[in-house]
Amino acid sequence: MNTYFSQHPVFKDRRQAGRALAQALKSRVQGQPLVLALPRGGVPVAYEVAKALAAPLDLVLVRKIGAPGNEEFAVGAVAEGNPPYCVADQAMMALFGASQDWFDAERDRQLLEIQRRRRAYCGDRPAPDVSGREVVLVDDGVATGSTARAALLALAAIGPSRLLFAAPVGAREAVAMLRPLVDELVCLEMPEPFRAVGLHYDRFEQTSDDEVVRLLAASRMG
Repeated sequence: MNTYFSQHPVFKDRRQAGRALAQALKSRVQGQPLVLALPRGGVPVAYEVAKALAAPLDLVLVRKIGAPGNEEFAVGAVAEGNPPYCVADQAMMALFGASQDWFDAERDRQLLEIQRRRRAYCGDRPAPDVSGREVVLVDDGVATGSTARAALLALAAIGPSRLLFAAPVGAREAVAMLRPLVDELVCLEMPEPFRAVGLHYDRFEQTSDDEVVRLLAASRMG
């Protein structure tokens, strides 16, 4: 894992970052893992990882719970599951004056969006069973780590045999927070200072719903 101080883009795009990430993962996985992407931006990265590892690709759906009046700041996150897994940052809630009633209502709103996205991306196909499987969770970058943390805690509660997290780039503090939650963590670049994930890509367009559906279908076809 490298540290650098330039703010020039490191990766051409998410697909190229995924190919680089796959090379780092090849020596760390045992057998054929299940690759799970955090949509939407994590899907093109995870597609290349799954392709290189000859592994199945699926999604784990997580929604950030943004602060009241400023949704860019996360006060928590909720991940799909039975039951869903919710993480609340009490310090951030206090900072933004978010009450528990407000948080619960926002959590329920985000759960509805998770259900909508599961149907849109996967149709009637249920969420994958990760129990007893080696799982690699992939995202396109780690800024605060709140979304990845919720996903990892939700996955760990189901009982995979091994749990790995991989991202091309991340903030050092956020990566350190995630490390105790997994068996292995791969982050190719941890720039200092860290400002935003997109600054480390030459092309960082928003990933569309159509692209998510297309890449999932392409992965299933091999």
